[in-house]
Amino acid sequence: MTSSRVNSISECRGALESERAAGKQIGFVPTMGHLHRGHLSLIDRARASSDCIVVSVFVNPLQFGPADDFETYPRDLDRDLELCTDHGVDLVFAPEEAEMYAQAPVTRVTMRGVTDGLEGAARPGHFDGVLTVVMKLFQIVQPDVAVFGQKDAQQAAAIRRMVSDLAVPVEIVIAPTVREEDGLACSSRNVFLSPPERKSATRLYAALNRARELVARGERGVVRLEAAMHNVLSSDERIRVEYASVVDGRTFQSLESVMPGALAAVAARIGSTRLIDNAWLVPDVE
Repeated sequence: MTSSRVNSISECRGALESERAAGKQIGFVPTMGHLHRGHLSLIDRARASSDCIVVSVFVNPLQFGPADDFETYPRDLDRDLELCTDHGVDLVFAPEEAEMYAQAPVTRVTMRGVTDGLEGAARPGHFDGVLTVVMKLFQIVQPDVAVFGQKDAQQAAAIRRMVSDLAVPVEIVIAPTVREEDGLACSSRNVFLSPPERKSATRLYAALNRARELVARGERGVVRLEAAMHNVLSSDERIRVEYASVVDGRTFQSLESVMPGALAAVAARIGSTRLIDNAWLVPDVE
């Protein structure tokens, strides 16, 4: 069955009204489109615990800064719709910017703490835009379950905290990062990499693996782990390292030594493309 597509907030709410009245569990996967295997794994995860699957496709301008790639961000809605149909999505919500932001929004969801460092420091205002659009999408779709990817670990932690702080009635599920055969995390931005840059991009995963190897051997010092990751990344002249950090994967606060929930996170620019990745050094106790 072909996935239904709606473009307006009222259509989306109307389409889900009967599903909700029938007692169906609504699963939701918010995306910015240009779907890849990582997105599809989130859809499949939502399908495993829900009766009706909704996918949003919206490139959210609020989360892009002046130096970001909003205008060039890859878009292919027809292909996205085909993939959604193939993966059993019931409803695709694909609004235009004018539908989501009929007026320039003066209300934002702002967070401190979880969003201060790493991506928050590198991209000021980014998480205000992410949390604002996710909260708005939650209000429109009213899902029972929403699935996000571990690749955007800081975003996932922020959304979990927002849902907890504001008592939003949705279960947040974080699905594992999906990788290419050589370890590169699936990302819509990978299409911008030239063949040499694509080869260099595998150093991000190599850096994370280096940290994990050291922890497995007994290393607990964060300074040494961060230096080891930085060395792996900076050994390739195409890579401009933005950060190589070890943090608490729930709060995203700095650590002095590795503890349960410690997360290694890296960000770098390769050519004009900015990539991020992360890996647990010690799994969370939860």
